[in-house]
Amino acid sequence: MISSPEHSAEPLPSLYDLDRESLADVLSSEPRYRVDQLWKGLYEDGRTIDEITTLPKGLRTALTDAYPVALHHCVERHSEDGETVKWLWGLRDGDGIETVLMHYRDRSTVCVSSQAGCAMACDFCATGQEGFRRHLGTGEIIEQVIHARRTALPRRLSNVVFMGMGEPLANYGPVWDAINRIHGDLGLSARHLTVSTVGLVPGIRRMANETLPVSLAVSLHAATNDLRDELVPINRRWPIEALVDACHEWVAAFGRRLSFEWALIDGVNDSVGQAAALADLCRELRAHVNLIPLNPTPGYPTIGTPMEGVIEFRDELRRRGTNATVRQNRGTDIDAACGQLRASQTPSPVRVASPVRRRAT
Repeated sequence: MISSPEHSAEPLPSLYDLDRESLADVLSSEPRYRVDQLWKGLYEDGRTIDEITTLPKGLRTALTDAYPVALHHCVERHSEDGETVKWLWGLRDGDGIETVLMHYRDRSTVCVSSQAGCAMACDFCATGQEGFRRHLGTGEIIEQVIHARRTALPRRLSNVVFMGMGEPLANYGPVWDAINRIHGDLGLSARHLTVSTVGLVPGIRRMANETLPVSLAVSLHAATNDLRDELVPINRRWPIEALVDACHEWVAAFGRRLSFEWALIDGVNDSVGQAAALADLCRELRAHVNLIPLNPTPGYPTIGTPMEGVIEFRDELRRRGTNATVRQNRGTDIDAACGQLRASQTPSPVRVASPVRRRAT
């Protein structure tokens, strides 16, 4: 007999909160091979419980009642070119989060959320404009990846980036548990998992002591403390000097190159002076820079740097010896690009999809 978890103010956990050993405990009264059947169905085949027909119907019903899915598929939108998909998920407590799947020629990348809302208060980010509501659990994160992997077929889901709603390092335990499970249970290389942070120094130092060499991307956006205090308020607590020290620890631990994310805001952080200061930081850390023209959000009136200015900023960095690239914006037409994710309204249980236009071959 499967016992339901205790009810609380938090949403009920999903089966994806449970590792293989915990699943064996849940199925302790069942034949041992039921664990293998359930594990294969969930993690290898990416099926829902109802679809795992190797399990008896009564067992499937009991599992579904005890551990209902955490994410309810509420709204799905496709970019005009069909290469980006965004889901608005309804959570069982009535909240919502968003997940973005990006397709490339023979692979796909999923951008997952780690929190409902965000407490970092970066004005130019739609999620930051919403404020923080709660952390996501491990299962809620893993379910995003499972759904994306299934949807990506026949492409291979090759990368998972923690760049969706929320600050991953502010929800360190569940995020790192999810990383370990995505690596161990879903088989993705640690180098294909990326954690993005606005600069939570204690979290970066914890990452430097982990065994998995996941990629690190720091949302920098300004290379001087006065400007970064304004754009990224957490800088007032951990200024650039402390952030750089923590990044040195991470680089020393893994010998890997970190990335700085830089959303270019017209007339704000796209000057030659900012490029020079950024190049100095990159030289010290041997960091790479991803330049992102600021995407429009309802609560931030300043526009992104025009593409001509983006190229000039990139070229200035390169002249100063910094490796810099301009990230291709994906899904801007469905508010799925960097900084545009938000779920401030209660999700409606309706599927909305833009017409998909395939590229001519």
